[in-house]
Amino acid sequence: MQLIAEAGVYTPVDTDAVHWVEHMRTADLSVGTYSIPSGGADAQTPHSEDEVYVITSGRAVLRGESGEVAVAPGTVVFVPAGEEHRFVELSGDFAALVIFAPAEYSRAIDATR
Repeated sequence: MQLIAEAGVYTPVDTDAVHWVEHMRTADLSVGTYSIPSGGADAQTPHSEDEVYVITSGRAVLRGESGEVAVAPGTVVFVPAGEEHRFVELSGDFAALVIFAPAEYSRAIDATR
């Protein structure tokens, strides 16, 4: 058992850049927090793993190839591996608990990020 105490907690940064903190990793799963400051922009690219977002603060629209959905604290969204997606129309400091299965970048051709 492992308590992941800081998972999902917004992490401020000194710039308008996004911030990613990985809290836990096994071969089959990784968990982290993705933070975007108010006024920031999400420029992520598709991941080679399935992911689940659990929104913990802020509001946004998650826009992807399969559609878009408004998200707020408590919203849970699944994004399949390889789907282009990003958070837009951000309001407030935004944070999401992100669960990758298998672990983030474990299926990537070049796992060096």
